[in-house]
Amino acid sequence: MFDSGKSTTIGNLVYKLGGIDNGIIERINKEAAEMNKSSYRYAWVLDKLKAERERGITIDTSSLKFETTKYRRTSKADCAVLIIDSTPDGFEVEERYDEIVKLVSSYLRKVGYDPVKIPVIPISGFEGDNLIERSNNLDWYHGPTLLDALDLTEEPERPFDKPLRLPIQDVYKIGGIGTVLVGRIETGILKPGMKVTFVPSGLTAGVKSIEMLDEDLREALPGDNVGFHVKVNAKDLKRGYVASNLKHEPAKEAASFTSQVIIMNHPGLLFNGCTLTLNCHTARVAGKVAEILSKIDRRSGKEIERGPEFLKKGDAAIMKMVPIEPIVVEAFSVYPPLGRFVARDRHLTVAIGVIKSVEKKEYPYGASNMKFDAKEAAKRSAAALRTALPLLAAGVQCFLGGGPM
Repeated sequence: MFDSGKSTTIGNLVYKLGGIDNGIIERINKEAAEMNKSSYRYAWVLDKLKAERERGITIDTSSLKFETTKYRRTSKADCAVLIIDSTPDGFEVEERYDEIVKLVSSYLRKVGYDPVKIPVIPISGFEGDNLIERSNNLDWYHGPTLLDALDLTEEPERPFDKPLRLPIQDVYKIGGIGTVLVGRIETGILKPGMKVTFVPSGLTAGVKSIEMLDEDLREALPGDNVGFHVKVNAKDLKRGYVASNLKHEPAKEAASFTSQVIIMNHPGLLFNGCTLTLNCHTARVAGKVAEILSKIDRRSGKEIERGPEFLKKGDAAIMKMVPIEPIVVEAFSVYPPLGRFVARDRHLTVAIGVIKSVEKKEYPYGASNMKFDAKEAAKRSAAALRTALPLLAAGVQCFLGGGPM
């Protein structure tokens, strides 16, 4: 939620857990006092930009970049903390706490969660009440602290036995080392010496070394955020590519996929042929609604209407989508992190969905770095863009609420 105290809460929690050097805290306190903003000192642990500190909120230079980054980050999370501003009156008043619990629980049920399993904790991000120790200021509350609740969160099952899937988050060229790729291992195991392929490029390379938190690893497991060195030209790889083991069920580019979606915030009607921006794992590509197969009940999944002409806000549906640009996606039932997506149009979240099945392209694996044809890759990207251009008019028409052109 906007300006609800997220930065202050996180900054104070990290400070209380000893994650910030005392010298840094002293410097931040001094800077906050000089700007007459002492109440923001914990938020400044995270808010580094001068504009952020002057305005007292965390900002991003581009709202579109912020939204894209948000989806990439949340897709990697194992759990989430929702921070709600309790004003007016604050959580010191038990009645206000009860009111918020009722409202939040009602919402959680609507979106498919069991509120009994989710603690609602009254805290003060600035004062530190109920962050890591129980507060006497809130003696009417008898549940866990925020830290207790985080510690009690069950870690999801890590799919060690599945084939490697590692979406690339960033690509770096480091002097004296070479190309270093950064990403989180979603499934499988990564080891030095392993031959990996990067899809949709088809490029392959051997893993020279793996590092996490400044330590070399003999192997990296699901959930690990790692950097790994490969002998590849950094210009030939980019965010959104997926690394996989060349010798064990390597990833393939998606030709099309069938998904179950909920229409969230479309201002008009969504038709066959509409173009959307798909955010899936670390990738962001254009995609087309090839066919709306059926409209379904949001709760039961039962088919309501077969082959509807359009969808509107609040509808749930099964639809076939075709990526306009190359991307790797997987069925949610097999690879959950690569099987969920957010579809956007003109800065609006149009739909969220999970992928039920994927039609994959056969791909010529095994091209080494020396044989990788950058010109051919550029031709493929240009061809994909040319395919997308005629669909832009249809996308605008869909956004404005008209029918397909």
